[in-house]
Amino acid sequence: MKRKRVGLLALAGLALLSVTGVAAGAATAAESGSGDAVARGRGHDDPVIIGHRGAPGYRPEHTLASYELAFRMGADWVDVDLVPTKDGQLVARHEPEIGGTTDVAKHPEFAGRKKTVVLDGVTTTGWFTQDFTLAELKTLRAVERIPQNRPHNTLYNGRYQIASYQEVLDLTRRLGRELHRTLGTYPEVKHSTFFQSIGNPTEPKLVSILKRNGLDRPDAPAIIQSFEVSNLIALHKQLRTPLLQLTSASGAPADFVANGDKRTYADLVTPQGLREVAKYAKYLGPDKAQVIPRDKSDNLGTPTALVADAHQAGLKVQPYTFRNENPFLPANLRSSAAPDAFGDVFTEEAAFLKAGVDGFFADQPDTALESLHAFLGR
Repeated sequence: MKRKRVGLLALAGLALLSVTGVAAGAATAAESGSGDAVARGRGHDDPVIIGHRGAPGYRPEHTLASYELAFRMGADWVDVDLVPTKDGQLVARHEPEIGGTTDVAKHPEFAGRKKTVVLDGVTTTGWFTQDFTLAELKTLRAVERIPQNRPHNTLYNGRYQIASYQEVLDLTRRLGRELHRTLGTYPEVKHSTFFQSIGNPTEPKLVSILKRNGLDRPDAPAIIQSFEVSNLIALHKQLRTPLLQLTSASGAPADFVANGDKRTYADLVTPQGLREVAKYAKYLGPDKAQVIPRDKSDNLGTPTALVADAHQAGLKVQPYTFRNENPFLPANLRSSAAPDAFGDVFTEEAAFLKAGVDGFFADQPDTALESLHAFLGR
């Protein structure tokens, strides 16, 4: 009961936070401060908490309001999934299909743009960012992606625009000045092979915006992510910005599949695979099940050798994704069968910190930071 009350108090306290979701003017100066210093925990060699898509446990994901709330809760980093628009801009959306995260279905002027595409081998029907200009996307409003788990977030449906990556960078810089600490982003290149195949690649746009914002340097407060490999290897040659290789607990990188490469994500996380990853990346972002798998009862099992092997290869390990709601937790840490109620995420997060991770991605940065502070004895 005590942990349930903590979750409720955290929600109640959100009303005291100022979340405007409005970015400042265009950023022209280079970010100040060392990104790697922030990654070590504000000057210490501590694990870090990355606000996964901002703070989507409390605001619709990938909105400026979600990012701002994550920073105000104390996170120094936010995860920003990037997809391109028809006119060559980068916007923050988990997927290019926006039917489930915006009110596009309510816009009759865009009804004719609904279509079906094969996205990394998966047939997907809906509306796609590459068929809209940024100005057109700005006429839409964000909605909660998983209302069954976050019904309280539906209060904010229709309030926030789709954000461009430049707006996220502007917000990050403005809040860094206000909060007197260096803040950063983890831009993720989504579906690289797919967007290359339709002639609208993400990487050149990302290179341009990072250079324009002074983020092409090893200590930049930006860390580029991808589930694919060849694009990160290419970006390593084009930029000095740190890179993070994402991996999944199953399957294979889309570029491997497209090129007939038989390697899988499991191959990437072997000792030899990790040494190859370390040639271009500084960070590894595994599915948390690759760090501590669940047992046959869906409870947390025994840690694998992944953290030790990655550290031996010179990689920092930052798994994804920690969420407070019952369905996302190990069976024995759920508070009930209620899909929107919080369970004992503190115990889960403590287990991963004890396993030696260098940080993790979390949908509720406040409780993740509580777990970190308890682990560090602060």
